[in-house]
This record gives sequence, structure tokens and C-alpha cells, in this order.
Amino acid sequence: MPKTYVITGGTDGIGAAVARALFRRGDHVVLVGTDPVKGDRLVREAGDARGSASFLSADLSLVSETRRVAREVAGAHAAVDGLLLCARFFQTRRRVTSEGFEHNFALFYLSRLVLGYGLLGSLERADGPVIVNVAGPGGDTPIDWDDLQSAREYDGVRAMFVTGRFNDLLGVTFAERHGAGPVRYVLFQPGTTATGFAGDYDPPTRRFVERQRAQAKPAAVVAPPILRLLDHPPAEPLSAFGMDGRIDVRNELFSSAAAARLAAATEDLLASRVG
Repeated sequence: MPKTYVITGGTDGIGAAVARALFRRGDHVVLVGTDPVKGDRLVREAGDARGSASFLSADLSLVSETRRVAREVAGAHAAVDGLLLCARFFQTRRRVTSEGFEHNFALFYLSRLVLGYGLLGSLERADGPVIVNVAGPGGDTPIDWDDLQSAREYDGVRAMFVTGRFNDLLGVTFAERHGAGPVRYVLFQPGTTATGFAGDYDPPTRRFVERQRAQAKPAAVVAPPILRLLDHPPAEPLSAFGMDGRIDVRNELFSSAAAARLAAATEDLLASRVG
């Protein structure tokens, strides 16, 4: 029986590679992205496959848009078997969204939190559901608890890395709250991959990115391990993997206390800015 998967950042790079593998084998994929042209192209490609695809255009840096996506997906699909979170956009200069959040914090962290919890009911109705968060787990960038959104001193690379740490702690909190249920939470580190490298780069950073792109592995190489995680989620409520196997989540980088602190701060921010 065909399964249903939701992929953010699904029109480029890793997201698109996994989407193709899923609809070619007969599953349905809900692609979430900002570019309708790319989305429509993949939907048409799925028309010649065993499975199918649909596209939702959304700016996931806006919490209101992410909540809309969750509502529309839940309304259209009785169950969701897997949620693959890939959307990310590099910002050389600090940018604040119309809702008042730093862009990395909003897109790379808040959208993943809001969509994961927003689709929880749909995931729980599936057999063996899983969330795979492609976020580079295990980084040790220090967290400035008084400046979670990099307002005092912004550096694009650091902002991206520390937001990756927030995703690690998001996984900890999700597993602690819902680990007794059926949904497994998996953090995934793909390593340097030839994705879309979406971002707003200054010239030096652009040159560095182009060098990285030239040396990176194809996104299609990353798809098989992600497919294995979607098909056979680990037994543990929270786990982390890289291309070469498991990443240990039993250390202070995945601290329950830090996760609880971040969850409380995030809930306060969401309540104060978007309700």
C-alpha cells in the first residue's frame, strides 16, 4: 500500500533526491517549497512514475505559513508515514522576518518544531511513523542563552551551526514528550553534499561555497540511508545518524536540561510574537 511522506526543501538537493526515490517506487510525496516552477516540475515527473507527488508553496520562515502547511497536510491526508525536514537558507547578513524572528532561527529551527508537532496526530495514525531532521547533529557550537537569535553579534556560519544545535535539543524534547508513542525522531548528518546551496552570500562566502560544491558528493548518494531510516525507523525515541552510521546522543550535547530550557524559551517567544 502506498505511503505518504512530507518533505520540506523538497524541490532541491537531498529533499528532491529522496522525493524521486519515493514516488518512483510508488509512494505519495508532499513537496513543500518556495518555488512553484521547481515544484510543478517534480509533480509532472511523478506523473510518469508508479507513485505521485503534490506541491505546497510556502515560506516556512513564517510560523503562520508553517502552521498553514500543517493544517493543509493534515486535512488532505488521514495519516502521514514520514516527515523529512530539509529546508534551510544561508544568510550572510542578519535578517529578521515579518514576524520578528531571526531568519535562521525561524526557518531552520522554528519551522521544524512547528511542523513536527503540527503533524503529530497525522503521524501517530501511521504504521511506524518517523521524523527525519536533516540538521547536522552532534555539533558543539556554544549556545548563548541570552541571545538565541544572534542579535548582538551576527555571523552567518555560527548562526547556522547554533541553530543546528537547537534542532538536536528539539529532538530531545520531542522524544521525551512523545517517546511512548509510535513516532520516532531521527537526526541526520549528510556531510558535504551538492544540494541547492540556497542562500544570500557575500562574495567571499560565495567563492567558498562554489569550492565546496565542486568537491561535494551528489545528493543521490545521501538518499539511500535516509530511505532506510524512513522504511525502518530505529527503536529508540531519539537517534542520530551520519553517512557512516550512528552518532551518540548520550552526552551533554543532547542534555535534557538544555533541551527543556530551549523549549521553554521557544514557547515564550512563540506566544509573545505570533500567539
